[in-house]
Amino acid sequence: MDERVREHAAVLVDWSARVETGDDVVVSVAEDAHELGVAVAEALGERGANVTTLYGSDELSRAYLKGVEARVSGEGDGCDENDDDAAVDAADFDSDPAVDRAIFEAADAYLRIGGGRNTTATADVDRPTRQAYAKARQGVREARMDTDWVSTVHPTRSLAQQAGMAYEEYQEFVYDAVLRDWEALADEMARMKEILDSGDEVRIVTERDDAPDTDVQMSIAGRTAVNSAASVAYDSHNLPSGEVFTAPYDTAGEVFFDVPMTIDATRVRNVRLVFEGGEVVDFAAEAGEDALADILDTDDGARRLGELGIGMNRGIDRFTDSILFDEKMGDTVHLAVGRAYDACLPEGESGNDSAVHVDMISDVSADSRMEVDDEVVQRDGTFRWEEGFEQ
Repeated sequence: MDERVREHAAVLVDWSARVETGDDVVVSVAEDAHELGVAVAEALGERGANVTTLYGSDELSRAYLKGVEARVSGEGDGCDENDDDAAVDAADFDSDPAVDRAIFEAADAYLRIGGGRNTTATADVDRPTRQAYAKARQGVREARMDTDWVSTVHPTRSLAQQAGMAYEEYQEFVYDAVLRDWEALADEMARMKEILDSGDEVRIVTERDDAPDTDVQMSIAGRTAVNSAASVAYDSHNLPSGEVFTAPYDTAGEVFFDVPMTIDATRVRNVRLVFEGGEVVDFAAEAGEDALADILDTDDGARRLGELGIGMNRGIDRFTDSILFDEKMGDTVHLAVGRAYDACLPEGESGNDSAVHVDMISDVSADSRMEVDDEVVQRDGTFRWEEGFEQ
């Protein structure tokens, strides 16, 4: 086994999930992530944790959802007359799957190890079906998020292909992002957290000749920023991580997202959102606009922001069409429509609620600035405490 796999497992168990002796840990392992799953199981055994393993397969998910579609349309149930246009909705799923919910309610930690065989395994499942399934499983999702959960990926050939990289090259990329001095990065990101915690309003501006401008303002007053240093001790749940994020509201203005991404198994590129009164009132995309429209129509909260994130992991040096990495990349900011994270909210306050949380990314490495309360804190990707910053 590549020693970096064991190092990855050690970071996940020790730094990220902070697993302790006697903890009940659920580990979900994707089809091609077996090697990292083995290393994690070994590390958990050495720690004295109790382990329950799940098989996290997008191909199995596809088969199940296609079966539901067939049942709802009448195919395969013996009916002579089929309603091929019947759409799946949340009522076609168990709204409170007791077994799944019980697993997570009993768990101390949940470790998701991604790395499937096909990054678009569910592409031929109708979007309404995927949205209905997400709505129906919201209770399970809440139970899972109440654990000390961490999501990571094992470098696989399918992910390398999606990133447009050779397999060995992609392995180097992943481990450069994951095997960081996380304590040192946490100390640096604490500077950005302090700025956001004490601020009331953020403004992001880009002015480029080759792309639409961005000029968007949002309130962050009363919110708490998360120093997402890849550990539950920092209210951070992704490995790799390396961002500072908060939960904005009262958004106004226009924003252009120039980083291509895959949303709901669909390639989406060059997205423009217009906000008034805190919600999206107009939108466009050069590619994948129908997928974007479906996301925004999921529920009332899907047209409001749930997150402002600032990428600060410079171990990630290129876009790979994986939100786990791309949103953490230095010289980027991202906004997510949908659900806000409780860690950013005052105790007892409910933030934006939605069945979705979809991130979109802007490259701010040139011709850009970010202001907090009218003071520039980042210009052209350089923070005010870094060498080369120009006020």
